[in-house]
Amino acid sequence: MSNRKAFTLLEVLISIALLGIVLVALFSSVDMMQNSNQQLAQYLEKSKRITNATKVLYMDMMGSEGNITIKKDEFSRVCMEETRNSLYALPTAKVCWVVLKKDKTLTRIEGNGYHLPLGLEERVEIDPIMTGIEVFDVYHEKDKILVLIQQKGQEPI
Repeated sequence: MSNRKAFTLLEVLISIALLGIVLVALFSSVDMMQNSNQQLAQYLEKSKRITNATKVLYMDMMGSEGNITIKKDEFSRVCMEETRNSLYALPTAKVCWVVLKKDKTLTRIEGNGYHLPLGLEERVEIDPIMTGIEVFDVYHEKDKILVLIQQKGQEPI
């Protein structure tokens, strides 16, 4: 029996090859984890935007004390003539939620005493909320309001 104090060249090469195989598997799993985290972050950001939009719509309706007008002509729209929920520090504001023809964008329009379609002299704040809207319906009966929003290829809200 010989007294061995070192590894042979063959043992070192085999251990380097095994380490290479393990590192490739490890890097591919880290890459998959990064992709998964990016997709999750995008989904959470989209969900956060939708939640904020529905919260603002809810607050607009609650601040209007039931004074809601729903029209479905050239624009699908719902207007609150006077709401206490103002994003621009107005004491009371007229707020309309309108689906624009271009890109089918759901927008929130806030101002005082304006009429749709807007004239050049009317001053309002317009906030785009969502694009690709296929369905925007509001149903109002006494003290109940149902809002249905659906983007193209998405689940309804």
